[in-house]
Amino acid sequence: MATQKSKSSQVYTSAGIIAASLILTYTPIPGLQQTVIIISGTELQEPLQQLAAKFEQENPDIQLELKFQGSQDMVNKFVDQKNDFQPTVLIPANGEILTELSDRLRATNNTAPFYDSPRPIAKTILVGIAWPERGKVLFPDGRFQWQKVEQAMLASNWEKIGGNKDWGSFDFVTTDPTRSNSGQVTLNLWTKSKLGTQVNSNSFNNPSVQSLFGLVKKSVYQPPRSTDILLQEFITRGPNDADVATVYESVALYRWQQSSTNNGRPYQIYYLNPSIESTATAAIVRRDVDSGTANAAKKFLDFVTQPAQQAILVEYGFRPVNNAVDLKSVPQSPWNQNIPGAEVKPTVETLPPPTAEMITEMQRLWERAN
Repeated sequence: MATQKSKSSQVYTSAGIIAASLILTYTPIPGLQQTVIIISGTELQEPLQQLAAKFEQENPDIQLELKFQGSQDMVNKFVDQKNDFQPTVLIPANGEILTELSDRLRATNNTAPFYDSPRPIAKTILVGIAWPERGKVLFPDGRFQWQKVEQAMLASNWEKIGGNKDWGSFDFVTTDPTRSNSGQVTLNLWTKSKLGTQVNSNSFNNPSVQSLFGLVKKSVYQPPRSTDILLQEFITRGPNDADVATVYESVALYRWQQSSTNNGRPYQIYYLNPSIESTATAAIVRRDVDSGTANAAKKFLDFVTQPAQQAILVEYGFRPVNNAVDLKSVPQSPWNQNIPGAEVKPTVETLPPPTAEMITEMQRLWERAN
């Protein structure tokens, strides 16, 4: 009898040890869990939240904290150490902004600012949007034209350019170029259209460009700090308070259904020709980030660029950086939803984003403009 009790006790003990080991294997041990803080542009907010939840399920030893800022804000706050947290990964809307960050950091500290080369995450291009009846008046041939927008700004109301008197003032919206990539891209493309030549740092000394910046700054009242905030405000304000805007194709596609629900007739998308492709690019920073945290961050970036996760980004209107993913074959792809103006392969010229030097000159001119 004693032997049986002893054997039972051993069985229970063994079972307890196995259970405890399983718990230790699958439950993060306090102090060993890595926390990775990621700052991204707001255009990636919703897909990144979904991807982060999926990643944490598969990697319980890594916790992700997501923060969202305008792309230029992100750089300025990091360089000036204005955040009340220590970022691990920065994902601005394009890689040129990381080049600017790298140059600014190297000017004060001659060490490599990132653990690895920055990595592309997702792509999108700048597009125009307009409420349908206003778009037909402004762009009768169906093509977005900067000159038409400028003429409407100068006229200041719709009646003077052939629109309905009841539409009131003409309201164009773009983001703040001192805080957001899409505002910088907008002004860069507009400057190119104005000059009819390729843009460089000296282009912003041209009197006609200086006059244009003054007109835009005067016309765009309190420009939003990020593209997704701009589009949500555009939809909420509706046709009488916002007529035409420049936004990323990704958010325009993703929020199109919302515009239909709010206003009955959703906005029309116009591809700009030429346009600028913005590639959201991730960098793991070195400042105050240890190698263990950097490795955890790398694991997340590896995860995001795999086909399954790239397909999720497509559902939010982004174009994949992984060529194995096809826009039309992804479930719930916005390119399968008959969105007015949306094209899988728009026949437009795509230009590289403005350089760090061009961004600096653009911001200086914007701040001086009145």
